[in-house]
Amino acid sequence: MSHILAARRSAVAPRNGAFATLEPHDIATPVIDALLADAGLAPEDIGELILSNALGAGGNPARVTALAAGLPQRVAGLTIDRQCAGGLDALLLAAAMVQSGLHEVVIAGGAESYSRRPQRLRSFADGRPPEPYDQARFTPWPERDPGMAEAADRLARDQGISRETQDTWAIESHRKALAATAPGIVEIAGLTRDPFTRALTPRLCARAPQVHGTITAANMAVAADAAAFVLVVSERVAQGRQSAGIIAGRTLGGPPDMPGLAPVAAIEAVLEGTPANTLISAEIMEAFAVQAIACQQGAQLPREIVNRDGGALARGHPIGASGTILAVDLFHQLRKTPGTGLAAIASAGGLGTALLLRTQG
Repeated sequence: MSHILAARRSAVAPRNGAFATLEPHDIATPVIDALLADAGLAPEDIGELILSNALGAGGNPARVTALAAGLPQRVAGLTIDRQCAGGLDALLLAAAMVQSGLHEVVIAGGAESYSRRPQRLRSFADGRPPEPYDQARFTPWPERDPGMAEAADRLARDQGISRETQDTWAIESHRKALAATAPGIVEIAGLTRDPFTRALTPRLCARAPQVHGTITAANMAVAADAAAFVLVVSERVAQGRQSAGIIAGRTLGGPPDMPGLAPVAAIEAVLEGTPANTLISAEIMEAFAVQAIACQQGAQLPREIVNRDGGALARGHPIGASGTILAVDLFHQLRKTPGTGLAAIASAGGLGTALLLRTQG
């Protein structure tokens, strides 16, 4: 078994906010410094750095981050892109590397900057000028490649989840986040909390601009900048230290035009043999309120354990980092209350990733 020895993240800053002038590696470097300090490890102990990034448009942000963080030059850096799921998938890939014996210590996570993302243009062979685009293609079939808000509204209609139900979930997310502390946050640009969190009310939700159908600015997460990383280590390195064991992890595909439901199969796979009512906590991504509701209901997770300290609706969605943020928050919850916990996320194209962690009392 591989273990998480330490877990840290930045605050999540809405696009063009406190992190607007920072590149992804600028946000990531202080988080990695804190991670190593927490674990009492040196840069020379690191075998690899895996970084999820969805908006960087090429290059190798993981290598840039490794160099910026002062890791040895032999640490090559591996960048992955599975959109929203990438932050959890980086962790699962690190666990596989450690379990295979390739490395004993791997830094895994994600860093994203909506504020600094490159412009994207689609070119044409017939000489037409390039056209800008916002959402990449996630299937080869245009009719089965909806916008994310459109897909979320389709999920709401399919599952019979009203706008009022979605708004109520969003209000609760903000309420819980306001009441919570976040021990894993590293101070950057003066931020020690997620600044988007506020006292959301039904009246404010009712006035929120409509995005698509039942989806509004209040019940979907805002675009944001952040970084989050965990330290994945072998049994030998973890021995005698407080850590969280990585019990199971799966990434599975589902219907590409209904991405919000994809995590349910992954959750069921990692929970095989573990009753949902024995979980201490479940961190479920809230890119959209309806997505979290559908996953909670579909996987039959007790409502009271889901997103105990609020979720992405109350902080924002830095795509490549969001999955790792779930894992960081779960790690600190399980250190406070030992037991078994779940993290799960949906991704564009119909992907779902789930992770099961366990701490001992």
